[in-house]
Amino acid sequence: MDLKEMLSVLGYQVVGEAGDGKQAVSLAREFKPDLVIMDIKMPEMDGITAAKILTEERIAPVLLLTAYSQQELVAGAREAGVIGYIVKPFRQDELQPAIEVALSRFREFCDLEKEIGDLRETLEARKVIERAKGVLMDQYGLKEADAFRRIQKLSMDTRKSMKEIAEAILLARELDKN
Repeated sequence: MDLKEMLSVLGYQVVGEAGDGKQAVSLAREFKPDLVIMDIKMPEMDGITAAKILTEERIAPVLLLTAYSQQELVAGAREAGVIGYIVKPFRQDELQPAIEVALSRFREFCDLEKEIGDLRETLEARKVIERAKGVLMDQYGLKEADAFRRIQKLSMDTRKSMKEIAEAILLARELDKN
């Protein structure tokens, strides 16, 4: 059975087929599939280079199905961010678990990436709020808790985030200096 037929039998929908690496990247950019399955050895652009592009652009996870198991190819695939690597010949019953694990790992990766972004944003907001509290404490002789409550109250009254209020306080301080 060819790969497309195997995938269909397993209940997956194939949204595109490419004859070379450049076309695989182009189709993936266009269709944004849940998973890209490709070989390492392809014309125009090899599978590892294509996988690196798809991974860097966060288009889709890549599962390589290949007849090549040389250590340098495996290392290249790992460095490119490939999420799975299956050496041919393989059986249909080996394909579905590899796909499901690859999809699950990619979702976990995306969730972690989002969590890291949220944490960075929270940390940045805290830094700005701390600086603004310091300005209020210096300018008005407030205690730390009172400065925080003032920022918090302004945030609620204006329906703006505490970070936005803190940034406004810091901007006003800069304008006063000039």
